Amino acid sequence: MKAHVTYKTKYCHKIFRFPEIKARCLEIFTEVSVVYGFIIEEVGFDEDHVHLVIDVGVRYSISEVTRLLKGTSGRKLLEEFPLLKRTYFWGSGVWSPAIYFDSVGEKTEESALHYVKMQGFSREVKRNPGQQALLSYATMPPV
Repeated sequence: MKAHVTYKTKYCHKIFRFPEIKARCLEIFTEVSVVYGFIIEEVGFDEDHVHLVIDVGVRYSISEVTRLLKGTSGRKLLEEFPLLKRTYFWGSGVWSPAIYFDSVGEKTEESALHYVKMQGFSREVKRNPGQQALLSYATMPPV
């Protein structure tokens, strides 16, 4: 089974704007996936959350994979970056308890991979060609 999952940081702290934290989190996710035998196909970080496309196979459930990824990464990030704990999380965990997930089927896999890959890029880049920003309508004169 493939799934698109999203994990948000607790208190929406923007810890992934720090490249070393983002890189270490990716390393931890990769290490966990190798040890437990599931495949992370794509990872996309935004400042306060991460999107993943994961092939969990039939051995694990989404909740088990989430527990492994969030638990291991949260613990290691707080150990390796004590400033995170002092500045942002005050002794609590890194991750919000909530998760988003959706199964990825044959017809949606390409769009899910693209969406995850585009995380953290400018909203202008994410917008579909020819699509106007909502703000442009607010500034348009009445017809």
